[in-house]
Amino acid sequence: MSGEKDLAVLLQNMEPILNAGEYVFCTVENLGEIKDIEKILFFFREAEAVTIVLERSIAEEWGMNYSYVSSWITLNIHSSLEAVGLTAAFANALKQESISCNVVAAYFHDHIFVAKEDAENAMKALDALKSN
Repeated sequence: MSGEKDLAVLLQNMEPILNAGEYVFCTVENLGEIKDIEKILFFFREAEAVTIVLERSIAEEWGMNYSYVSSWITLNIHSSLEAVGLTAAFANALKQESISCNVVAAYFHDHIFVAKEDAENAMKALDALKSN
């Protein structure tokens, strides 16, 4: 199944879940530098370096530099990669609360990373979006 495409259905049925932990964005030249690839949440290869996202405690254990500590929110609804408007809708709801977000669209769900101190307000904004 490729997921839900209807924006109204997505917004009405999404269940934002605040995952436990603190997450950081780090960079490495190549994945061979990663001590245990199973401990990273995800990576993305860019021209400049490989961005990895992992739990703050692991980054500190590995001596990695970071500047942004985030919370991870999962929208628990299987959204299609072809769905139109979902990212714009939740990004706008967060914008209204002056909350920056970093978004990852995986196959089954959308994942939102917000500054750790904004997590509670982000959850409220997403819950309000759901009830509209």
